[in-house]
Amino acid sequence: MKRAIGLLELKNITRGLLAADAMLKAANVEILMAQAMCPGKYVVMVAGDVGAVQSAVKSGTAVSGAENVVDEFILPNLHDSIFPALSGCTEVKEVRSLGVIESYSVASAIIAADTAVKASNVELIEVRLARGMGGKAMVTLTGDVGAVTAAVKAGSNAIHDSGFLVDQLVLPAPHSALHKVLF
Repeated sequence: MKRAIGLLELKNITRGLLAADAMLKAANVEILMAQAMCPGKYVVMVAGDVGAVQSAVKSGTAVSGAENVVDEFILPNLHDSIFPALSGCTEVKEVRSLGVIESYSVASAIIAADTAVKASNVELIEVRLARGMGGKAMVTLTGDVGAVTAAVKAGSNAIHDSGFLVDQLVLPAPHSALHKVLF
């Protein structure tokens, strides 16, 4: 059975709760995340087989109203490193070069992270979601400078046309004091 994840990012909390309920009732999916984010948005993420996830996201959008959706996605084959990076549980032994992708939405950050890690031999550090960042999200990754550059470019390109890309950065040799501030 193929596993997929789907995400709805909504403009307000009440519509988010309504969408979460509808998504769970619409299909056999498991809820992975349902929580308020800055600045008063609500994010719902579900997992299951591709058809069930598609049905759940469609139902959540319908009940909450498309005008209340900030962003959304359905990813059929999420990279294994995304979940530890979302929870901040990634153990990074060494930061060689540092790549950063900053976005205006939670969904676009996850898409950028998934694309980046599939495009190049890099290690995800964190996918930081909208808490204390005014609703923005940020992907950080490490590896050799060539791989990080390729990954940041691929992840940024994946969300560029949506208008959710804020900025991107590659630091070839970040100062060791920066590690303590970031991680």
